[in-house]
Amino acid sequence: MKLKQTLLSLTLVGGSLALTLAYAEQSQPTSSNSSAVSSAPLVVNGSTIPSARIKLVTDMQIAQGHAAGPELDHAVRDNLVALELINDQARKEGINKDPNLQAQIDLMRQQLTVRAFQARWIKDHPVSDQTIHADYDRMKAELGDHEYLTEHILVAKEGDAQKIIDQLKKGASFEKLAKENSIDPGSKGNGGKLDWAAPATYDKNFADAMVKLKKGETSSTPVKSPFGYHVIRVLDIRPLKAPPFDEMKGRLAQAREQQAFGEYIQQLRSKAKVEGE
Repeated sequence: MKLKQTLLSLTLVGGSLALTLAYAEQSQPTSSNSSAVSSAPLVVNGSTIPSARIKLVTDMQIAQGHAAGPELDHAVRDNLVALELINDQARKEGINKDPNLQAQIDLMRQQLTVRAFQARWIKDHPVSDQTIHADYDRMKAELGDHEYLTEHILVAKEGDAQKIIDQLKKGASFEKLAKENSIDPGSKGNGGKLDWAAPATYDKNFADAMVKLKKGETSSTPVKSPFGYHVIRVLDIRPLKAPPFDEMKGRLAQAREQQAFGEYIQQLRSKAKVEGE
């Protein structure tokens, strides 16, 4: 007997629960039909493993990149047999009666049902191309025609931001002041530098102040945002070309579908009697 580590990972609930098992495989002579994918039912200690379960796991593994064929078929069957044996032993030891486990099983069952319902609801309520085109045009307008490479110093008080502006006017190093004073953990260590971005990706006050600056200019007054007060310097400006519609169509459609389903949930909630909130 040799011990073989299967490379198959059985994803049971949308990637949230996976099990990879080592299984024992008898060294046996190769039979004449060993290269064929088995269609025989799986019966473990009298319990039949449904063919639908075998197909489900096989299809999931193929979707994850595993090649269809006898090797995958054998791996799936071996793992399902192991799962059945462990599950049967767990029942014998009463683990299936644990309230916490039952709550998890109930929750998983509910989540799978909701996922299937959501998929069907979205299919029955398709988003029109006209709506997606309108969303695309709106996105392009919000992005604008240019993107900016900036650096900033974020502080909690307006007076502190003004002091930094005064120091910069006297020739102080923006990078040094950012490292010493900024409370933005994402850019402080990099001297306040931010990535290339369109104005729409920033807070409105920040964006409005930024687009008024030319390359190399620094904000002359502190810029207030929900995070504090900013001192902004524009390092560079370049034309922004929005991604083509075909590239964004799928993402925009998905966003619309999620929005529509969210509104449907709110309709259900508005009609429901909920106690204990």
